[in-house]
Amino acid sequence: MKEKKNDYRARFFKIQRTLFAFIIALITGSYAAITYAEVKTLGQMALTITYSFYGLSKLITAGAYMAGMGFVMASMLKFKAHKDNPTQIPIGTPIALLFVGSALIFLPHIFIIAGETVFGDTNGAAGIYGTTGLSIN
Repeated sequence: MKEKKNDYRARFFKIQRTLFAFIIALITGSYAAITYAEVKTLGQMALTITYSFYGLSKLITAGAYMAGMGFVMASMLKFKAHKDNPTQIPIGTPIALLFVGSALIFLPHIFIIAGETVFGDTNGAAGIYGTTGLSIN
């Protein structure tokens, strides 16, 4: 019975690796074909790479906000569980979740501050793009 289970597992991992390699090859090939047609000089290639990080910074910003909200909500549930049964849930768990959630919520703003510190106030060739923090005004 164990041999059948291991055989299925090996087949599954083989199919998974093949599918992953196919998807990566498809994405890489189509991206290379698109960018190769548009890029003609080294400077344009550098700008294309720089602008490609714009989407990544937006993804990190949105993910940080969503994960932060999730951690804060989980901390509220853990506070309730601690109130109901203090011996089962220690108080440190909800407090740690609250701190992690708060840090993730303010992470995009920290990116903005760190980017302005390192690169200056300009959005030039080495600047950061796509990070949006909480509005101070």
